[in-house]
Amino acid sequence: MRLKIENIKENPVNLLRRAGYTFQRNERDEMSFVRPMARSGYPRFHMYAHLEGLALVINFHLDQKKETYGQGTRHHGEYEDEGALQVEARRIQSLLA
Repeated sequence: MRLKIENIKENPVNLLRRAGYTFQRNERDEMSFVRPMARSGYPRFHMYAHLEGLALVINFHLDQKKETYGQGTRHHGEYEDEGALQVEARRIQSLLA
């Protein structure tokens, strides 16, 4: 799911921290953040964010469980714009807009 928050006036890391996200790392030109929904760390919302001028562009998905790699690699993520992702998108927009 993709969100664009226009005219931000604060550091993106601070904004997303306020929304409950933890900074993970920089990957190329994007910042990676997570917000676990359970003590075990999964499921969790995982987002990549970057700036376009004064707009914060967020791409996020829901990781249901830790990825498995190897033969038959699976990521176990949800990317559809419905359900939990839609609810989280509304929550983020209400906090940051």
